[in-house]
Amino acid sequence: MAVDYTVIVVYLAGMLAMGWWGMRRAKSKSDFLVAGRRLGPAMYSGTMAAIVLGGASTIGGVGLGYQYGLSGAWMVVTIGLGLLALSLFFSARIARLKVYTVSEMLDLRYGGKAGVISGLVMWAYTLMLAVTSTIAYATIFDVLFDVNRTLAIILGGTIVVAYSTLGGMWSITLTDMVQFVVKTIGVLLLLLPIAVVKAGGFAEMKAQLPTSYFDPLGVGGETIFTYVLIYTFGMLIGQDIWQRVFTAGSDRTAKWGGTVAGTYCLVYAVAGAVIGTAAKVLYPKLGSPDDAFATIVKDELPVGVRGLVLAAALAAVMSTSSGALIACATVANNDIWSRLRGVMRKNGEEHDEVKGNRAFILVMGVAVIVTAIALNNVVEALTVAYNLLVGGLLVPILGGLLWKRGTAQGALAAVAVGGLAVVGLMAGYGILANEPVYYGLLASLAVYVVVSLATRPTDAAVLAAWRDRLAGRTPEAPESAPGPVPAHQ
Repeated sequence: MAVDYTVIVVYLAGMLAMGWWGMRRAKSKSDFLVAGRRLGPAMYSGTMAAIVLGGASTIGGVGLGYQYGLSGAWMVVTIGLGLLALSLFFSARIARLKVYTVSEMLDLRYGGKAGVISGLVMWAYTLMLAVTSTIAYATIFDVLFDVNRTLAIILGGTIVVAYSTLGGMWSITLTDMVQFVVKTIGVLLLLLPIAVVKAGGFAEMKAQLPTSYFDPLGVGGETIFTYVLIYTFGMLIGQDIWQRVFTAGSDRTAKWGGTVAGTYCLVYAVAGAVIGTAAKVLYPKLGSPDDAFATIVKDELPVGVRGLVLAAALAAVMSTSSGALIACATVANNDIWSRLRGVMRKNGEEHDEVKGNRAFILVMGVAVIVTAIALNNVVEALTVAYNLLVGGLLVPILGGLLWKRGTAQGALAAVAVGGLAVVGLMAGYGILANEPVYYGLLASLAVYVVVSLATRPTDAAVLAAWRDRLAGRTPEAPESAPGPVPAHQ
């Protein structure tokens, strides 16, 4: 294992070095939170693919392939479809808004009345996403170094918090590009062909497994529909995803760079399902489907390659964890803390926003690590977060983008009713049931339409300002950080 350990240690050291380098570039709030809004197509595509393909897509995707066969790809496929929809239909308009958070977008659209409530919902979602990603370190470091769960979470979490705190989005972008390359080599170019060959090829896999393993719809229509509601729609409205859209250097980059990343997700989805199917042939009686990835890597890959593939799994987890962490800190600082304190960003009162956001990443990072250590059932926690996100925020966000008659009262009612409906239905049906998100979303939609039609239309001046921002005719509000914003690098 010495060679494998060396590969992993070099990789982790490289992540910290990227964090240090990113710190030198993060001179303004825009640099720190959205990488200066100047990423080109190649870097944008790689970092977007890196953040959406995390531990659940890699370890969980292989586990679903182990359990259901090729139809196990559907979870990651719906993530890719959501990213494609976001990129083709919404990303250019989102990028032109020149905001930092989803709640700021809602304030612009509805007249400054939806920020704190929507911020609380988005903060809960991003926090739990960061927590569940951090917990995944336990699985990987257990395979690597045979360390206990708490130490694994602290080790992995500390590295992510360190490079995220140092350079913000610049550090995360640089590390995500490395992680994208490592994942592509480790999972697609190495693990996939090796797993298929070790299982005897596709002919042997078909001979050994039931025909249901090769049925594209074998996972079940209801499950696929639920994946679409949770993951496809979740991609459209998550702060972690929008914050990456804000990094695009142009409308074209946001649209076509995101389309490339979404297509990559579809390829990654099929690869994970095929690897899991091969693992079922090799290890038909594993205790848990989620053990399939670690088992096939540990037992079937040669020295050195094993270290690279485990680094790929670590990359998948780190990219999602760091993206969720900066999103969580951005929402906590800009949408909740600043509003509750009544902070004004003029006359130099908020004189060092980079320092403030860096402190919030550190605080949120410590909170994520502590929560990850204390939490047991991560699946339930993540389900609650996604249900609240989709049930509470999908309708007011998409409604604001697509329906000019939507009002602030309708948006607030949709957030409140959708969120409460989801919570109440989870208490009745069970946290992992499909019904809460179905009915919660319908309740949110009904209330949004009815209340919007029953209240006065949004002020014409607010809508005019909104249309100007969507068209890119209004510049981003000037930052209050001292000194000029650095020129394009």
